[in-house]
Amino acid sequence: MLLLVVVTLVVSAALPVREFLSQRGEIAELAAANAAASERVEELAAERVRVDDPAHIAAEARRRLHFVMPGETAYIVIPPEPAAQDDPVEDTPWYSQLWDSVGEADRPVAAPAP
Repeated sequence: MLLLVVVTLVVSAALPVREFLSQRGEIAELAAANAAASERVEELAAERVRVDDPAHIAAEARRRLHFVMPGETAYIVIPPEPAAQDDPVEDTPWYSQLWDSVGEADRPVAAPAP
């Protein structure tokens, strides 16, 4: 009889203990999300202060839009184009070279002029 009472108490206590543990896990997840959101708010507040600065706005206009101040001359450096490949055969895969050689073998060779 005592065993039956103990088992009943354990079974009736299992559900509240399980709920308690799952709620503790959920609280930990929400606390981590709250900390991440607070950090993001701080980052955005710092960015807002930076954007309110006229010097920052001028620097971004120069960088993004290529604006210049009156009296300045703007130069845009265009990078050189890559050099042409001397030997394009080196860059083609072996099977393409093999197939090209088969195609060339089927063409007749022109006879030299006398």
